[in-house]
Amino acid sequence: MTDSHDQPTEVFSRRAAREGAAKPKAAPAGGIRAVIAKHPTAWLFSALGVVFLLLATGSVFAGIASGSGQVEAVPLPTESAPPPRPQPSAVPAGTHLRTCSIASAAALPDLGTLAASVVNASTGETLFDRAATTPSTPANVNQLLAAANAIKILGAGTQLSTRVIDGSSEGTIVLVGGGDPTLATTSSSVYDGAPLISDLATSAMAAYTAKHPGKPVTNIVLDTSLWNAADNWDESWPSSERANGYMPYIVPLMVDGDRDDPSDPESARGEDPVSRAGQAFAAAAGLKNVTFSSGSATSATVLAEVKSQPISTLVGQMLLNGDNALAEMLTRVASKTAGFGGSSASIGQMIPLTMKDLGLDATGLISKDGSGESPSNSVPPALVSQLLVKVVANSDGLGAIYAGMAVAGQSGNLYDRFTGNNAVAAGKVAGVTGWITNARSLAGVINAPDGTQLAFAFYGLGDAISTDTKEALDTLATAAYTCGNNLSNN
Repeated sequence: MTDSHDQPTEVFSRRAAREGAAKPKAAPAGGIRAVIAKHPTAWLFSALGVVFLLLATGSVFAGIASGSGQVEAVPLPTESAPPPRPQPSAVPAGTHLRTCSIASAAALPDLGTLAASVVNASTGETLFDRAATTPSTPANVNQLLAAANAIKILGAGTQLSTRVIDGSSEGTIVLVGGGDPTLATTSSSVYDGAPLISDLATSAMAAYTAKHPGKPVTNIVLDTSLWNAADNWDESWPSSERANGYMPYIVPLMVDGDRDDPSDPESARGEDPVSRAGQAFAAAAGLKNVTFSSGSATSATVLAEVKSQPISTLVGQMLLNGDNALAEMLTRVASKTAGFGGSSASIGQMIPLTMKDLGLDATGLISKDGSGESPSNSVPPALVSQLLVKVVANSDGLGAIYAGMAVAGQSGNLYDRFTGNNAVAAGKVAGVTGWITNARSLAGVINAPDGTQLAFAFYGLGDAISTDTKEALDTLATAAYTCGNNLSNN
């Protein structure tokens, strides 16, 4: 076998020992020498490296040997723990990114200057705001405040009474007005379920005859002392409202809302509601030769009494068709009941206080009347929408307001609205309408396709307002309906 120069010399040493060789053989010509001869520079540097390593190691041991015999431990540096990071008390909830814009509908020219508020009725979160906190003219949307005021002060179940009291002398009876404009001369009254003056007259005459047999009634005293009957018209209301059938004189005693035609909501109103009521009672009682006088009842003997529907029902009859007579009468009765005297001037103090009692921000609120006919009323749209949030929740019995509002395309002042492209929202919007000079409004509750209920108040204001504004308001409400809770304020 031929030995290769690549095999280590240790192999040869062990082989020699096994064979009992007397002395080692010389390295073959191809061994380490040949390698060193072939690569002298590499071997030189390798040798120098080994020498340097040995010298360095020796220096280290020499240094240790010349030092102290005791090795002292070197203390490691200590690090203080970092102060704890402050933690938030609560992790803020994520913000819903809303992407559905109604900006184009809000910019319709027929809206004039828009003041608007849309709120998620479940959470109270404002979704859309255009001058929402700026007090502006609400027109007849103001009746929402009057309705809440009546329910809060009078109570949803309260009824308004009209009574006949025995007079202080024989032959005299007193017809006492209780602020009920629904007292009706016919069952075909615009006020469904209204008390009939014929029932009042029949009962009164029976009681009077039993008490004063053989003594006919010769005088009827008309008692309007619940509030000052001379305080019956606001100077900011156009006098044409009576002839146009929108507003009667506001007095404590009247029949049929003082309409010429009791079955026509917009029938012309008269010039003397109290006298009309007296004549209607006398006719129903069969009294032909009787005189009338003004005064107050002094006797405690009630001969007869009829009552209106509950306040909750009257509120619905008011809101459904925007009945100004009911709005004003309920506001005056509430003022009297709350201790404000029933005057028109007291409204400005009473309604803001009621809104505060309901937990609403009444900043900037100016209340001139209950109906909204006065341009001097000033109500932020945000106040209306926040009131409607409470209506949806039935807070303080305010759910009667929601039940009484007109429904888009179906009833009341909205029966012929939300047509064409807006028909998609028909039946899905409950609201109250308003229109006076330079102001047209719509407010209520939208039941959106995603299940969200939106409380809203839209005012179109300025010289651009016309009959076309109502369609623009419907378009804006329909746009909000389509968006639901995805409504963006952009």
